[in-house]
Amino acid sequence: MAAQLQAAGVRAADVEERFVRGAGPGGQKINKTSSTVWLRHGPTGIEVRCQRERSQARNRALAWLELAGRIAGAADAVRAEKRQVREQARRRTRQKSRAQKARMVETKRRRTKQKTQRGRVADE
Repeated sequence: MAAQLQAAGVRAADVEERFVRGAGPGGQKINKTSSTVWLRHGPTGIEVRCQRERSQARNRALAWLELAGRIAGAADAVRAEKRQVREQARRRTRQKSRAQKARMVETKRRRTKQKTQRGRVADE
């Protein structure tokens, strides 16, 4: 678990951890025990709440793993967004191929012909 947290760049000091009472089915047991773990990563604002298991320790481990996964996923999304922006800029600045230019000119010619045919018909 520590390796995954370190790989995701999560520091324990950045995370607020609370043990709260659970919600949902389970009756008196879940209403009385604080086995649900709530984590909030300060820098990103990502929150995780885990109450899958009956044990607080197991819920804590699962919550930390979930938090590490979400932070890593958010970092991957940021990297993908930056890569996409770079690719778009590269495509915009790239010169058009000879075939693309020819297609463009042909399309313009067709459009011009179509518009000139919209005029009035001359009487003969």
